[in-house]
Amino acid sequence: SDAEEQLRSGEQQLELSGRRLRRLPSAVCALSRLQKLYVSGTGLRELPEEIEELRELRILALDFNKLERLPDGLCRLPRLTRLYLGGNRLLALPADFAQLQSLRCLWIEGNFLRRFPRPLLRLVALQSLQMGDNRLRALPAELPRMTGLRGLWLYGNRFEEFPPALLRMGRLHILDLDRNRLGGFPDLHPLRALRVFSYDHNPVTGPPRVADTVFLVGEGAVERMAERDEPMPRPPPRRPARAFEDEEEEDLLIGGGGSRALGAPRGSLPALEAAPGLGT
Repeated sequence: SDAEEQLRSGEQQLELSGRRLRRLPSAVCALSRLQKLYVSGTGLRELPEEIEELRELRILALDFNKLERLPDGLCRLPRLTRLYLGGNRLLALPADFAQLQSLRCLWIEGNFLRRFPRPLLRLVALQSLQMGDNRLRALPAELPRMTGLRGLWLYGNRFEEFPPALLRMGRLHILDLDRNRLGGFPDLHPLRALRVFSYDHNPVTGPPRVADTVFLVGEGAVERMAERDEPMPRPPPRRPARAFEDEEEEDLLIGGGGSRALGAPRGSLPALEAAPGLGT
């Protein structure tokens, strides 16, 4: 098979997405030089502790599987920068998850998280956190400890009030609160770095107060932006993409370019929707 050929050739990337796998083959964990591993949409139910042997791994895609828990070994991957866990059955993350100090991009959307996983608060390098379609009702007061965070996607959760901790996230560029239960907003001017705020499909009567440089998505957004003295800002991408290289990630989070910087189509504005990512 193609996978076996990749193993024999000593490639640094292994693509297993779309195959039927209940468990990751033990032979994969012996590939000590592997840097990119894609195991999306395979029906995977568990991961071996031996995954920690993949010390050089930088990108790990485990989305759209049937994982209910993660092994502690996953938390001992010192070079991991991007981890895709969306579309699984996770209720929590291991306590040792905070050891993933190189992690810059985490997708954990479409799981069963009822509480914000506290180990994430110690991931100071994390720039992009995708937590849409979970069951969150609140955010911890310590959230501003995540000083590296630039993009935060919380659409499709169960927030009934705007989480106060978000007002102290002064470096945040993108905030997505689509499809929650928010009835109103505080003044969002304290979010000085904000570039995009999405609040569509909430029971609000109009847009929040924000700086004129913020691109709004939601009820009354177009009218509000049309009233501004400045030209309507050009919308940066609202959702992070999977198909970009590490050096492009910073551009993504500040509105940089091209079709590869657009995320999966979940939003309300067609111009901001995008092509599918790897392994989907």
